[in-house]
Amino acid sequence: MAYCTKADILEQLEEDVLIQLTDDDDAGVVDEGKVTRAIADADAEIDSYCGTKYDVPFSTVPVMLRKMSVDIAIYNLYARRRGAPEDRKERYDDAISFLKDISKGIASLGGDGPSADDDSGPEATTVKSDRVFSRGRASDSSTGTLDNY
Repeated sequence: MAYCTKADILEQLEEDVLIQLTDDDDAGVVDEGKVTRAIADADAEIDSYCGTKYDVPFSTVPVMLRKMSVDIAIYNLYARRRGAPEDRKERYDDAISFLKDISKGIASLGGDGPSADDDSGPEATTVKSDRVFSRGRASDSSTGTLDNY
């Protein structure tokens, strides 16, 4: 499942701009394949960062992922033709910065975060009954004691 759609992209770009970015054959229409590819590339980039903390791909798309997918996909479409305008480059850089924070655990997508492991490894106990060896207690010098060391 894609994290954004062509309709999401059209909320931020005029259709004639999208046509200019995708129509290599001068047909005067949006090339759906190129839009789909730009979205897939954006989603793969998102998964590469989020995969360190979350199970990817996401079955339910968090709002922040949709937003980042749109920004990265638009940047990818501009990259096909010419350099992206400064505002698109900034939005792309912001998305990547946020994704890096997610991968480091500094930021979260909210909602369903990564699940905590049930087995967190060994734990130290301080209960006296758990002790195997103790200090200051005399033994009966039987086999298995450390009295002679």
